[in-house]
Amino acid sequence: MVVAPRISSCTGIARHFEPIKITSEMMLPTSDFHIPNHYKSDVRTILIPHGLIIDRIASLARSIRADNPTETLHLVCVLKGGFHFFNDLQNALKSCHESTSNNVPFTFDFVRAKSYAGTSTTGEVKISGLDTSKLLGRHVVLCEDIVDTGRTMALLAPLLEESKPKSLRVASLLEKRREDSDIKFVADYVGFSVPDEFVVGFCLDYNDAFRDLDHICCISPAGIERFKDGVI
Repeated sequence: MVVAPRISSCTGIARHFEPIKITSEMMLPTSDFHIPNHYKSDVRTILIPHGLIIDRIASLARSIRADNPTETLHLVCVLKGGFHFFNDLQNALKSCHESTSNNVPFTFDFVRAKSYAGTSTTGEVKISGLDTSKLLGRHVVLCEDIVDTGRTMALLAPLLEESKPKSLRVASLLEKRREDSDIKFVADYVGFSVPDEFVVGFCLDYNDAFRDLDHICCISPAGIERFKDGVI
């Protein structure tokens, strides 16, 4: 088993922010929430409603800023799936600035990483779009949508560490509980721990569909079939 090292300047094995555990029993019927007409039959259940996502991201932002009260943070968004999480996280960080007298700026950048084809991981990660030399001596927070197999972060985080940031921490909106991965990556800040389901929405996609869905949902068999060739 390959065990990815912790990507943190802090000692010890404890995370900075433990996730909320979402179980199968907590799933909600789609009839209780607004689902766009073009996805009505394509999602099976609501896993995390949009309002809960936003509130949780605000808590993540407060924890990140509390751990870094005087340092300028450099956020790195992992595209495409991490975009909504990153966008709401940086808005929440701005709100933290407005509510305190400690107005420390933050900066940001983007990196593209892709490891999925349909509902299956390819086993390889393609990374592009980031000038890693800009990370030298900075406090970096890598913003990811989901730690699934752990393969993407296990490759991406060490790559960024080669640029010698002052610290490097990983913030992920979701962490999937799965037993079939040989890579056990532990992020520093995690919003939710979710069951081993293929989840979509809030910029998490299936062949580029569902990025425009506000809630995080479990895809239905009809949705898998409909978008197996992508959005058309």
